[in-house]
Amino acid sequence: MEFKAESSEKTLRVIVADDDPLARRMLRDVLQQAGITVIADTGSGREAVELAAYYKPDVVVMDLIMPGMDGLAAMGEITRSAPDVKVVILTSSDDDEVGLMTLRAGAAGFLCKNVGIDSLPRALYCARDGEAVITRRLTMRLIEDLRLVRHDSAGLRPIRSDLTSREWEVLDLLCQNLSTDEIADRLVVSVETVRSHVKNVLRKLDVRSRREAVAAASRLRAGMLEDGLAAEE
Repeated sequence: MEFKAESSEKTLRVIVADDDPLARRMLRDVLQQAGITVIADTGSGREAVELAAYYKPDVVVMDLIMPGMDGLAAMGEITRSAPDVKVVILTSSDDDEVGLMTLRAGAAGFLCKNVGIDSLPRALYCARDGEAVITRRLTMRLIEDLRLVRHDSAGLRPIRSDLTSREWEVLDLLCQNLSTDEIADRLVVSVETVRSHVKNVLRKLDVRSRREAVAAASRLRAGMLEDGLAAEE
């Protein structure tokens, strides 16, 4: 795995979250030796959320398996309450499906703990500067998945969009002509929650009906494919 050298001399501020005290100490030592400021470390997902909200670090490097609130749930809380904070998952799993799950949930990176520890500081600088921090293998998996996107472009989503991930999920299901009740069943949420999401979708797309929302989604996706813009499934 290779990462570019740090693109900025600004001090990188990091929080480390891992339930293994030895792993936390090792990470702290490696990062501090690289000139990175480790604001705090914790073995609790819940405490990681609280620390991130209080300190607003540049990056939280976090394990997935932690007691109470796991890393995935903690990351969701952090990205909602402090969207400028990047979260890099560093875990013992090298499962591509786990990696894809964390990226879909908002992670800026997914690395296995067997990565060369000397590469980690550079990786965190890259995450802070807006680069994806993933292995070449996972990059290839993302490319392969993109090639399997349906020819009608269903499932494509702009990287930058006013719609949240959940609102895109609802819009995708509207494109499949599912009713409110069917969408609620598919997403395992209440009918009122679906109606709220649909209302937000209509407002953000500046349309008046579900049919117009579906048409707007088709135009967005057609434009992405035509212009060759980066997209994610």
